[in-house]
Amino acid sequence: MIDLKLLQNDFDKFAKKLEAKKLDSALLAKVKDLFIKLKEQRVLLEDLQAFQNKFSKELASAQNKDELKQKLSANKEKIASQAKIVDELEKELEELSHSIPNLPDDDVPVGEDENENLELKKVLEPRVFDFNPKEHFELSENLDWLDFVRGVKIAQSRFCVMKKDAALLNRALINYMIDFNRSRGFELVNVPYLVSSKTMFGTGQLPKFKDDMYKVENEDLYLISTSEIPVTNLYADEILMPELLPIKMTCYSACFRQEAGSAGRDTRGIIRQHQFEKVELVSITKPEQSEAVLEEMVACASDLLTSLGLAHRHLMLCTGDLGFSAAKTIDLEVWLPGQNKYREISSVSNCRDFQARRAKIRYKDEDGKNKLVHTLNGSSLAVGRTLVAIMENYQEKDGSISIPDVLRKYF
Repeated sequence: MIDLKLLQNDFDKFAKKLEAKKLDSALLAKVKDLFIKLKEQRVLLEDLQAFQNKFSKELASAQNKDELKQKLSANKEKIASQAKIVDELEKELEELSHSIPNLPDDDVPVGEDENENLELKKVLEPRVFDFNPKEHFELSENLDWLDFVRGVKIAQSRFCVMKKDAALLNRALINYMIDFNRSRGFELVNVPYLVSSKTMFGTGQLPKFKDDMYKVENEDLYLISTSEIPVTNLYADEILMPELLPIKMTCYSACFRQEAGSAGRDTRGIIRQHQFEKVELVSITKPEQSEAVLEEMVACASDLLTSLGLAHRHLMLCTGDLGFSAAKTIDLEVWLPGQNKYREISSVSNCRDFQARRAKIRYKDEDGKNKLVHTLNGSSLAVGRTLVAIMENYQEKDGSISIPDVLRKYF
């Protein structure tokens, strides 16, 4: 949740940033109208309170005590009525603020969509093939690795069954990612896949992305769309001691998304599924640490890809492609020779104090004051997409697939 005081103090400056993040103009106009109305009503309340304070002090020495008592009594009723008006406006404004995205950092490029993201660098050169490389779902047909027909039979479209070496490779990737992240100082945690609406609110999934979530009928429980949700909220409603920070965690989980609005996109293969697996990185830091920790998390995910021999590139997302809770995001896109293009495989974001304000995660500063932490999260990596990348990059002319050396001990 954004700091409404900052928005109120310099509305035009921050409105421009929110417009760059494609916030609905009607919502922004409504917020501005509410700010103006709330300011006017607060002035009226303050005037009534000033009257009460001034003449309450003069009551003891007043000559017309009865008349003044009546005025103070009537004014007291006006204060109660006016305070209720202010309170209702504040609640309405806070309710609206739940749908306002985080402000982008100043160094985030302004742009409309993914076509205006800024490429920062490329890592490794894509493999050159002496034959036409196939896409992963074509390779799977001969290997019998991915069973889409039975996935649909037992569930519905956008579900898949992994078989044979695909299932083994999937497990190997999960174990390797966890071990790699632990070697970089990220503590392994294991969390529930079902969480409450309060937990979903804390990281920004609710109310904005309600249509993308799977909810348990007649229960206040949702299936997680990323383990960022439960892991970040482990410290909700807590005040942390400064020496504990930064807290760096890694977590494997299944993830569930309805993929609302993705009709017609990536309909073949396992690039976009309703259920997928991911190994996540989450960090909770002091504000002055978060930029360095962001770089550390990006390096961890990038080095993981490098260790697997997968060519990839770093992109800074522009304002129009930035996620709801993110102030800055670095995407890693892996080269897929079957598609002849780079595709997202990791997204590492600094949310600043946006999630911390929603989830009430604070720490004691050097002066003993409670301050909001910064939260960061990133994929390290999306397991299914990493499997796809290995299948396509390590394919041989006869349709077989080699296994990267670092994964062999996990088989």
